[in-house]
Amino acid sequence: MKAIQVHDVAKRFKIYYDRNRTLKERLLFRKRNRYDERWVLKDVSFDIEQGEAVGLVGENGCGKSTTLKLLSRILFPDRGAISVNGRVSCLIELGAGFHPDMNGIENIYLNAAMFGVGRKETGKRLDRIIAFSELEPFIENPIRTYSSGMYMRLAFSVAINVDADVLLIDEILAVGDMNFQEKCLARLREIKECGATIVIVSHSLGQIEAF
Repeated sequence: MKAIQVHDVAKRFKIYYDRNRTLKERLLFRKRNRYDERWVLKDVSFDIEQGEAVGLVGENGCGKSTTLKLLSRILFPDRGAISVNGRVSCLIELGAGFHPDMNGIENIYLNAAMFGVGRKETGKRLDRIIAFSELEPFIENPIRTYSSGMYMRLAFSVAINVDADVLLIDEILAVGDMNFQEKCLARLREIKECGATIVIVSHSLGQIEAF
């Protein structure tokens, strides 16, 4: 069974030249900003089977993160079609899906709800999520006090506990200490063995090969 199908997908962005103009200038002159179009992806097609793990590796700007955002429906293609089957859990931008003034526990409920998990079900998994994150001493603090590594720990711990059929992970695993990264990769292997589909973006070919 195909978990992900991408057919002839293309995505472009507008690169503006006069972004430094003030709002007042734009209103007074009613002049559109000049821009170029940059095609990040063109005519991309691939299928990923259920239970398969795929790594996207490449230089900055080659479209890895854009591809992940298209799969997660954060962005939409300008051409082509994308089909993703099942519940999707994604770790794409550090801090996305969290409220800085809420504490760790409140953000667990908030983030899980974004993945379609109800409050009652999240409550059953709360201890497991906190334990994996290793953030017990800080879990009642507002997450604006968290470091980037702590953000990553909490986000990853939620994402792996929502029973996702498809897990999309950008390079946020590069944040944090090596021991926790290894712990995350080991957990991803377990999730894959249980039949989930995983797409992971990384600059590190070694990390992908280890996974």
